[in-house]
Amino acid sequence: MAQQQETGPETTGEFVVDTEDCAEREAAHRARGAARPITVVGNPVLHRECAAVTEFDDELSRLVDDMFASQHAAEGVGLAANQIGVDLKVFVYDCPDDDDVRHVGYVCNPVLDELPAGERLLDESNEGCLSVPTAYVPLARPDYAVVRGQDLQGKPIVVRGSGYFARCLQHETDHLNGYLYIDRLSKRDRKDALRQMADGTPRYDTVPND
Repeated sequence: MAQQQETGPETTGEFVVDTEDCAEREAAHRARGAARPITVVGNPVLHRECAAVTEFDDELSRLVDDMFASQHAAEGVGLAANQIGVDLKVFVYDCPDDDDVRHVGYVCNPVLDELPAGERLLDESNEGCLSVPTAYVPLARPDYAVVRGQDLQGKPIVVRGSGYFARCLQHETDHLNGYLYIDRLSKRDRKDALRQMADGTPRYDTVPND
């Protein structure tokens, strides 16, 4: 039997409404999906730009379900497809903003809007990544982000976020373009992040690098 299709969160005007029925939508994805192990820094799939999504079919829907299941198992707030070894431009998220409002959704083929310089207020909070487990390092990013992409049917969607959620949207889009957050750090901070990773033990299954 073909997997049930869905249109994802409704849109009001230009932006996706991703703050309603969050628990129910996330649980439905997770119930249909299966958790997969997480790829870590050094795996080639993390260090190149992913392929664009061109087939909006049942296989893509199953991938999104697996990504929600994998994200939940790893206790993450965002997950890109290449973090479970899939070379496609898709990410999912279950992330609060700085007002503790929960956002749940996904984006295919995401592109970040370039904010005018005058509208960029930098947030220098710590950042972490499931693909660099147990490491946290401060990284300056704009505290507001707009991502344009497509839903599971290929229809245009736009997602916006502030604070911690804005960081998540930028972080996951970076992944699909072949960048880890540690690639944006100074050499000293990158070395510190990798040291933290080497000293720590992830709480979830990872794919060993050969």
